[in-house]
Amino acid sequence: MNLDKIPQIKHTNSDNFFLLCGPCAIEGEDMAMRIAERIVEITDKLKIPYIFKGSFKKANRSRVDSFSGIGDEKALKILRKVSETFNVPTVTDIHEVTDAAMAAEYVDVLQIPAFLVRQTDLVVAAANTGKVVNLKKGQFMSPESMQHAVTKVTDSGNEQVVITDRGTMFGYKDMIVDFRGIPTMKAYAPVVLDVTHSLQQPNQTSGITGGRPDMIETIARAGIVTGADGIFMETHYDPSIAKSDGANMLHLDHLEKLLTNLVAIRKTVNSLK
Repeated sequence: MNLDKIPQIKHTNSDNFFLLCGPCAIEGEDMAMRIAERIVEITDKLKIPYIFKGSFKKANRSRVDSFSGIGDEKALKILRKVSETFNVPTVTDIHEVTDAAMAAEYVDVLQIPAFLVRQTDLVVAAANTGKVVNLKKGQFMSPESMQHAVTKVTDSGNEQVVITDRGTMFGYKDMIVDFRGIPTMKAYAPVVLDVTHSLQQPNQTSGITGGRPDMIETIARAGIVTGADGIFMETHYDPSIAKSDGANMLHLDHLEKLLTNLVAIRKTVNSLK
């Protein structure tokens, strides 16, 4: 993937990691704009290439009564407004083949959820839009197996592909990041570490996913040290009221300190090359 080909992305000459960050789901215009404004302010200050993240719908839910979205077109229009207001690219998940062309009208990067990354028709549909395709590594897949998902994109004539690791299932109710996977997958495509989803604790008795947000900085630091090209994380100004994945989100108030530390680590890592 060539980062410079993503529309409106900035600071690509800073030698920093790039960042995909925002709320789990678009819950409304005000919340999206408030979160985007703060992240843009921080990333401009630290010269981090930034892509705003927000799911226009949430199809992978633990329970049928879980929040799934505010309406597809309404949420996608909010993503477009974020992009136009703050001059930043955007990324969103797609879940069905028909989502690909629709979402591509509004965002710059199409993300394939981890549960769906083996769905050939979905991956090819995303590739055929010509947008950057972010492939989430399945929790059930080895790093080596992701080369086949990447090939589905490139064989469709699209070289703009990136892999995001979001941990591997460990036991029944926990996720573990195997940091050996980062250099392994970098042989296939640039690699992003999804810090917050890696700390999920799925399949809880309540039917609501838990998490370990206290470990966010630990995992993020390790990702930078082991060569991650990018960092993915979800944030909210009040995770306790977030309608999706609040249990493993980073509070927006803590984002600047975390990113400042990661930039310092990246600078040190770069000096060791």
